[in-house]
Amino acid sequence: MPQLTTQFKEKLTQCLCPPGNGVFTVNTAKERKELLHQTIFGQTTDVDNLWKNSLNKLPESSRAVILGIASDCGGGILRGANWGPLFIRTTLLEQHPSLNAFDLGDIRVIPHLLSDKYLNDATLANCRKALYQNDKSDYCVSPLSITEDVLHDFYAQFPEKGIFGIGGDHSVSYPLTKAYLQAKQKQGKRTAIIHFDAHTDLLVERLGIDLCFGSWCTHILDDLPAPEHLIQVGIRSTAKSKQHWESTFGVKQHWAEEVKKLGVDKVTENILSQLANQNIDEIYVSFDIDAIDESFASSTGTPEPDGLLPEEAMKILQEIAANYPITGGDMMEIAPFTDSSGKGEESRIKTLKVAGDISAFLINEISK
Repeated sequence: MPQLTTQFKEKLTQCLCPPGNGVFTVNTAKERKELLHQTIFGQTTDVDNLWKNSLNKLPESSRAVILGIASDCGGGILRGANWGPLFIRTTLLEQHPSLNAFDLGDIRVIPHLLSDKYLNDATLANCRKALYQNDKSDYCVSPLSITEDVLHDFYAQFPEKGIFGIGGDHSVSYPLTKAYLQAKQKQGKRTAIIHFDAHTDLLVERLGIDLCFGSWCTHILDDLPAPEHLIQVGIRSTAKSKQHWESTFGVKQHWAEEVKKLGVDKVTENILSQLANQNIDEIYVSFDIDAIDESFASSTGTPEPDGLLPEEAMKILQEIAANYPITGGDMMEIAPFTDSSGKGEESRIKTLKVAGDISAFLINEISK
């Protein structure tokens, strides 16, 4: 059995923090955090040490490992997805208490940062001093960079385990999928990413920034066996045609209107046929909650009408899982304090219910 090396545990304890603590606050959401800690650790004090000690159980734990990345710095419309990891965890513990998963904790997030490549030497030194009390530390300081660095080590030590990431805005899927794809390539696995979203996320850059919620897919294409191994489902909010995106980037798309017109069974059949033709071994599912119609999921930065129904998305996932192992996944863009529907708490409850059900399904599949 692979062991948790001293060096990797040190990186985890430095670069991560207890579940729910990825958003650094004083009193904001204090009660929610304490409730989460009480549920996970049985107490609300000495949580940091309890979490650090729990890391020793990682080697013999479930194949499914939860990681929170509470960053919305890569977003660009309505912010608030940084609270997703806290609220989704609470929903899972309340509504799916029998889940078989190990909670690794949260990435430590400096909320003003995105990726280390955007920082100058002085900023890197200052942030390392703030996070690690050492301005000459080798550790990364930005959420995307920390996530990718930690996961490269994770997959090297635990190649049979899979990460379920909870975001955060969708830029967070860039390091999650990049580390996953590179690890699977080393294992000789042919992988595909099934990406549920209202948007293509295939910009080359947005306002000069190349890594963000609208461009992350573009920058993982080189890590896929072939561009068409990125399969997008639920697309409907874009200024360009399906033909443009497929011909420009080589991806395969199944727009929301196709699901309505052809039926979920036919679309699923088309997806499975493509996966078979590509000789896919394993699947990663990246799920932006705005793939779901806004009447069921409006607590997000960019809710969109005419989307997938929850049961349609679940049917597609169930059929994929019945034919291929899902070995990684994520749930993105849950912004529980954000609601454009005007329904407030009702909207939050509905959004979290859908996100929780889909997350629980994916975690169960990863744990198999």
